[in-house]
Amino acid sequence: TATTQKKSATKPDRVSVITLGCEKNTVDSEVLMGGLRHTGAKLTENPEKSDVIILNTCGFIDNAKQQSINAILEALELKKEGKVREVYVSGCLSERYRTELAAEMPEVDGFFGTQDFENILRTVSKQEIGAPDLKYDLLGERILTTPKHFAYIKISEGCDNPCSFCAIPIMRGGHRSRSIEEIEFEVMMLAGQGVKEIILIAQDLTYYGLDRYESRALAKLLQRLVKIESLRWIRLMYAYPAKFPRDILPIMAGEEKIARYLDIPVQHASTEVLRSMRRGITRRATEDLIGEIRQAVPGIALRTTLITGYPTEGEKEFNELEEFVATMRFERLGVFTYSQEDGTTADELGDPITSEEKQSRQSRLMEIQQEISLEHNQSKIGQTIPVVIERIEDIGLTHQWVGRTEQDAPEVDNEVLVECDTKLTIGEIYPVVINDAYEFDLVGTLAD
Repeated sequence: TATTQKKSATKPDRVSVITLGCEKNTVDSEVLMGGLRHTGAKLTENPEKSDVIILNTCGFIDNAKQQSINAILEALELKKEGKVREVYVSGCLSERYRTELAAEMPEVDGFFGTQDFENILRTVSKQEIGAPDLKYDLLGERILTTPKHFAYIKISEGCDNPCSFCAIPIMRGGHRSRSIEEIEFEVMMLAGQGVKEIILIAQDLTYYGLDRYESRALAKLLQRLVKIESLRWIRLMYAYPAKFPRDILPIMAGEEKIARYLDIPVQHASTEVLRSMRRGITRRATEDLIGEIRQAVPGIALRTTLITGYPTEGEKEFNELEEFVATMRFERLGVFTYSQEDGTTADELGDPITSEEKQSRQSRLMEIQQEISLEHNQSKIGQTIPVVIERIEDIGLTHQWVGRTEQDAPEVDNEVLVECDTKLTIGEIYPVVINDAYEFDLVGTLAD
């Protein structure tokens, strides 16, 4: 009937947003989803039950790019089967390779860059959407996709650092800081919704404020955020080591709410490789900074990431990196293999090291770190440590609770297996006595 047809025509679209890549993409998707809900769309987590799929892609390294391409192809297969009406692609891969992707995948209904929120909403909703609806001022519209007790807060966008291997400035543009007031307002709103832990992210946290306040302002931001009463932990991720703002260290040491944790990606240890990488720092200065941080903030857990297989990394330079890992004894460490990226200054160096050799070096570094991590964890046996409960897992006929400590970020770091017969609350923090330790896990029971 005409009535039925009219209802069908005005029924809101079911939209599925698929996020690939880093936490910065997660935040972008959460803002986008808030905007979609604002336009009347019905959000669904099941792509097969949606009318529209939006893929927020990653274009950082080869593996991430391939994962994004595979996800696009899977979505297009659903469209081909008639299960999905429209497929849109946004994010870093689309920003960087829009022309090439459009030529290769004409079935995609539209490609958008990293900051095209308004255009995505206008296209998907088939409405004229005013720009104010899409600004971060409507922070209540952001829809968290993380567990409700923690959230990522992006304090800036883009990057001004000249790292030779990195294509982020190509995809995300130059550094742009958000205002302290804007960030504070967002955190207050999230805290009001029950968020206990906020994780500050950016391409480089330490650059925060230079463009807006003409000086590095991370310390000022932290001093404002620690005053928000219901917050329990404030975690810092992605702090560039060159020109590190030392004024944050006494704040980290003196404020209980700031987690004793810092993600500081050093990328390499050889001064020659660091110079080619255009990192603006030497091995000696890196080691001095790490020592200074550890002295200023006792008990801090340092996470770093390294790149192995960079074009100028010979066996001598790699041996330096092995020695550095063994000497520095980072609490948390991850290793990437070098990915040649077109448009970067390192691109002209070629990619002379085989993938097999890169992976071999990656394994050698992680073997060293595995032993270090085990020793760090074993030193925790007998201690009582605050643990936030993340989930429950069934193990045969029983179940156990899984959490993490103040020194562990979600998804990338260690976990704590909590043996407990009583029901615990997801997102709550409990005192746990550590009874056993493995390379990347702790085992404990609730303290009496």
